[in-house]
Amino acid sequence: MSLYGLGLFCAVYTLAVATPGPGIAAILARALSRGLQGAPAFIGGFLIGDFIWFSLAATGLAAIAKTAATLFIIIKYAGAAYLFYLAYNLWTSDVGPVQTRASAAAQSSWRAFLSGLALTMGNPKAVIFFLALLPTVVDLPSLTLTGYLEIASIILIIQPTVLGAYAVAGARAGRLFKSKRALTLINRSTGVAMAGAAVAVATR
Repeated sequence: MSLYGLGLFCAVYTLAVATPGPGIAAILARALSRGLQGAPAFIGGFLIGDFIWFSLAATGLAAIAKTAATLFIIIKYAGAAYLFYLAYNLWTSDVGPVQTRASAAAQSSWRAFLSGLALTMGNPKAVIFFLALLPTVVDLPSLTLTGYLEIASIILIIQPTVLGAYAVAGARAGRLFKSKRALTLINRSTGVAMAGAAVAVATR
């Protein structure tokens, strides 16, 4: 691809990733209550999800994906259900001052990865970007293997960087609160945010 084409994709993709949506809400909510524990795995799920959507668009399988309405609905609602499950756990968890980050171990890295992947696969923002907006930015029919790898490299750099920045910001904000009451308020607030992300995924 030309430098102009790569630069245009870089700018549009950065904006798409950084724009608040269900994914950003989930990352901030998780970081506020758990800190950075499991964040790399959680973000890794987002990254693999974006690679899957990009590969579908780049290889011409997007048309097939669009026709697989039932499968997409299952994925979408499975992701929404898992977010509701996380929201319920956050709302009902009993957190004491000495447990500020201890509860983070309750969710394994594998579960964090799967939740990030499920959220991305069902996230309407990701679907719209890769199946609708991407073809207007990149000439997919003429995309070569080199071009594919160049765009994949951009995704590999931008997505973890942007989402990692959100995670760090959320974790730092969470460290400001130490009392049991404050931690309970954070957990319940982030539970509401998780539930909101689930609703956004399920209703779009």
